Amino acid sequence: MHTPITGSLLNERQQFNSIIKFTAHLFSWIFHPLFIPLYVTFFLLYIHPYAFVALSEKLKVFKFLFVIINTAVFPGISVFLMWRLKLTKSIFLRTQKERIIPYAATMIFYFWAWYVSRSQQSNHEIFTGFLLGSFLTVIAAWMANIYFKISMHALAMGGMLFFIFLVSFSGEGSSGLYPAVALLIAGIICTARMIVSDHRPAEIYLGLIAGILCQLIATLV
Repeated sequence: MHTPITGSLLNERQQFNSIIKFTAHLFSWIFHPLFIPLYVTFFLLYIHPYAFVALSEKLKVFKFLFVIINTAVFPGISVFLMWRLKLTKSIFLRTQKERIIPYAATMIFYFWAWYVSRSQQSNHEIFTGFLLGSFLTVIAAWMANIYFKISMHALAMGGMLFFIFLVSFSGEGSSGLYPAVALLIAGIICTARMIVSDHRPAEIYLGLIAGILCQLIATLV
């Protein structure tokens, strides 16, 4: 039998757990894998001091919109349509089987974003390298999905983390602030996925490693 004090402690614990889960869900949405290319592009266009310093504001906006459309809008619409057409049971793609077609569609859009960007002389090589790494990350996710449900959030975090470290410690504009922030975000998101997702820790760790490796391969190509 619970005493009033015990009942109060249980209620406080439940409220605390609810707040933790809400916060984990919130961060998971803010840093959804489809949004990571947008954040990285924004960083290169408007925060990094040298990546696109010679680009006009108009071209920066066009470039940002191009990334939004190809890496977030089109893949998002594809998932929504697949859900409405009953090709997937949930828009959240909770099972490996549900992720097969969305991964394939996303690969097409990410490949197109990289292919078009690499032919534009105004693009810095680090930007096209990131888009190539993002495309390779989707391929890695699709291949890993055959065997287990790898964490898409962790894949995106691994890619972002490696890229920010690469940009921050190579060439002009070196800074320790950017990788510190990226490391903090990656830690928060991976922890959030352990709290509110059905991923095993190994699926999150492997996602983080795979994301790092894909961006590393992109820099070596």
